[in-house]
Amino acid sequence: MAASLEAESTLTDRYQTTVPETVRRALKLGRRDKIHYTIRPGGEVVLTRADIPDDDPVLGQFLGFLAADLTRHPERLKSVDAGLVQRLQSLVGGVDVDLDTPLSADDE
Repeated sequence: MAASLEAESTLTDRYQTTVPETVRRALKLGRRDKIHYTIRPGGEVVLTRADIPDDDPVLGQFLGFLAADLTRHPERLKSVDAGLVQRLQSLVGGVDVDLDTPLSADDE
């Protein structure tokens, strides 16, 4: 079992605190990252790194709009035609894409 790490910080008059370096390292936190607090019934608080939000707030709003629309109007949902799937596969079949390769300056 891994050894436990402990750290303390102090609240300012405005109820702010600095996250100790050991906690930042353990959670791999950087500037502007968000922290998630889980408060358990016995008063124990678990601090974790919050999920990283979408980089594009407009895309996030659009996806939220789509999700809400699908919830309100499920009858509008249609399956993709098998012919379209075959056509798409013929256009991109055999194309290898490495999602970890950095974009060129022209593609940024």
